[in-house]
Amino acid sequence: MPRFFVDTLCDPVILTGEDARHISLSLRMRAGEAVTLCDGRGMEASGWIESFSDRTVQVRLGEIRPSCSEPKTDIALYLALPKGDKLDWTIQKAVELGVSEIVLLLTSRCISRPKEGEADKKLARLQKIALEAAKQSGRGRVPQVRGILRFAQALDEMQQFPSAFALYEGKCPPLRSLLPAAPCKIALLTGSEGGFSPEEIAEAQQRLILPASLGPRILRCETAPIAALAAVLFAMGDLD
Repeated sequence: MPRFFVDTLCDPVILTGEDARHISLSLRMRAGEAVTLCDGRGMEASGWIESFSDRTVQVRLGEIRPSCSEPKTDIALYLALPKGDKLDWTIQKAVELGVSEIVLLLTSRCISRPKEGEADKKLARLQKIALEAAKQSGRGRVPQVRGILRFAQALDEMQQFPSAFALYEGKCPPLRSLLPAAPCKIALLTGSEGGFSPEEIAEAQQRLILPASLGPRILRCETAPIAALAAVLFAMGDLD
């Protein structure tokens, strides 16, 4: 069933702009056909197209309910900026898996460093990628993509989580052995090309952010966050 995100689930819902064009022109839907509407914060409702106009589609709502597609585990991904188009792919796949929030940051080994004034435009494009991934994967929430933080700022935020881990290729315990019981709220920190410096890992440890291993193989910076998300969600029973 086609899925659309709206600001509020208030009957009736009037869809405009790109969503209305998609229903009318791309999907060629007709009055009486069903859609799913989500508020982007975990609530959704089945709806039925009631009427069309030149630029709008009116939808009558059914029962509003919690989305059954959202994981119980709340995972914030703190992602050091990679170079090239790796970031687009990583955000898309993280949203599909069930990440709650993506926070971009800069570390000492980041090659990609947006120029002044470019960050807002970059974030707007990345948020659109998150929105499209949420639609495609049947999410009930649209994870926020925000930043770009300095490393110390990211650590300050991660300190507020009950459990926080920095994925590291050095000698450290496996991530699985450090996970709390479900349901839980977790922050994951992943590096860019070259990972983290020893000084950065030491700084994270001072803030009680634990280094964690994803195994004996070295993963690329775009692979590690997706592997970690999948591993945590599997361990918590959110992929059942």
